[in-house]
Amino acid sequence: MSQDVSNPNPTEISGGDVDPSADEIEIDPTLFRKVLGHYPTGVVIVASLEESHPVGLAIGSFFSVSLDPPLVGFCVARSSSSWPRIERTGVFGITVLADDQQETSGRFASSAADKFEGEQWEPAPVTGSPLIQRGVGHIDCELYSVSDGGDHLIVLGRVRYLDVHRPDAGPLLFFRGGYGRHISL
Repeated sequence: MSQDVSNPNPTEISGGDVDPSADEIEIDPTLFRKVLGHYPTGVVIVASLEESHPVGLAIGSFFSVSLDPPLVGFCVARSSSSWPRIERTGVFGITVLADDQQETSGRFASSAADKFEGEQWEPAPVTGSPLIQRGVGHIDCELYSVSDGGDHLIVLGRVRYLDVHRPDAGPLLFFRGGYGRHISL
């Protein structure tokens, strides 16, 4: 199944004016998810402390941005009830989940009232943000910027500390609507 999104009045990719009719092109949301679901992503937990109570959410769109300054990024749905609580703190910890942490990912992706119930965590060394134990790696961040990304927000964090926690563990991957593992070729 493919969808033709060609523009009847294309512009040069290398600096031409943007055709205003480009905003009128409709992309089928089901096809959009299906196509992008063929691209595996890692899963991280982004968390902070709100008045000494941990709050967090699962993220599947995490990426490195810059070495100088050290920046990482992720996208979060505007509809998230957890993100505004994290954003207000100005800091957050990121846990890169291991392939044996599917249950943790599912709980943090849900709307559960206490996503940390039964979860062991430790405070990040610089910001004190919660870092989930048994993760592959941890990244401690200060909020750097938040930008518009359509129905999502694009969040950048300035890295203040990071460490590989379980070097022999594989990362938890999300692929074609389900979880998977990395297998070396």
